[in-house]
Amino acid sequence: MIFSTTSAEILDHELDKNTHQALFKQFSYAIGGLALSWVVLKCSYRNLLAYSTPLLIIFSVLLLMTLIPGIGREVNGSKRWLNLAGFSFQPSEFVKYVIPAYFIHQFLNYDEKEFDFHSFIKLVAVVSIPMLLILLEPNNGTTAVIAVTLTALFLLARIHFRYWAWPLLGFVLVVGTFASQLPYVSARLNVYLHPELDLKGKGHQPYQAKIAAGSGQLWGKGPGNSLQKLSYLPEAQNDYIAAIYAEEFGFFGIFCLMTLYVTMAATGVYIAYQCPEKGGFLLASCAIFLISFQAFLNLGVVSGLLPSTGLNLPLFSQGGSSLMANMMGLALLFSVSKENETMVADYA
Repeated sequence: MIFSTTSAEILDHELDKNTHQALFKQFSYAIGGLALSWVVLKCSYRNLLAYSTPLLIIFSVLLLMTLIPGIGREVNGSKRWLNLAGFSFQPSEFVKYVIPAYFIHQFLNYDEKEFDFHSFIKLVAVVSIPMLLILLEPNNGTTAVIAVTLTALFLLARIHFRYWAWPLLGFVLVVGTFASQLPYVSARLNVYLHPELDLKGKGHQPYQAKIAAGSGQLWGKGPGNSLQKLSYLPEAQNDYIAAIYAEEFGFFGIFCLMTLYVTMAATGVYIAYQCPEKGGFLLASCAIFLISFQAFLNLGVVSGLLPSTGLNLPLFSQGGSSLMANMMGLALLFSVSKENETMVADYA
């Protein structure tokens, strides 16, 4: 799908690029992701938890570097990327996994009776630093995903509700009330509800995505036969690749894709549930939640059920850093599963 959408854009605009450039680049990132996954699997998830503090410091520095002019690369007004040896690198994609790992590691170091509100605030303050840097890029979607993942982590770790639930509810009410008074926010909501009101601006991609998905009907137009990828739906290989997929493979293709994500989610939940160690259970839960939640958000945006978030479709959209990070997340799940089998064998 990445080759199909990117080559169509190159041919349509008569760009001086190789039509296979994006495909080869994505393959190179996939090879890098396999190498990273192999390292994670060999080192075990316990080592990721143990070294989560230095990893958080390193990635916080990298996030800071993306904001420095001349070092960070700006695309469409966002400074999210670093260029390393000719490849773009997006630190925030890996921070999605590093922040939960750091919180889990520090949380498990506390005795259950020692962990009080002061300890909780200290941990939240530390993880808020990289989240603030991501917010400054700006990358609101990633920040929101990390925040929701941490909320799920608080629930799974059985951290007392009064530490986070009530403050979170108050924060959401205050921010929601304030945001509702801003003309920019109300305009975005209007575009979300009625994208046809701004077809030359914010509503263009959501509207064209609906056309693409709807025109696929039951069986689709066939591989490579999408019309919307011919610049009607710009940069579809990123956030809206599922719309082109729906146009070419129809409802049946989207149903199969969603079945794969649901199967992956169910398997991840099973692996987490089977882990006898609390650290493995929490890390596996966060890993599968991150992948599944992002898939839910992306497909919700493409279908028009949710407002645009700027998040791509895990393991499917173009994006090397995202591919490598999500492959690392799956490797964490495999590591937990491997440890589960080892523990069962030792017990037997």
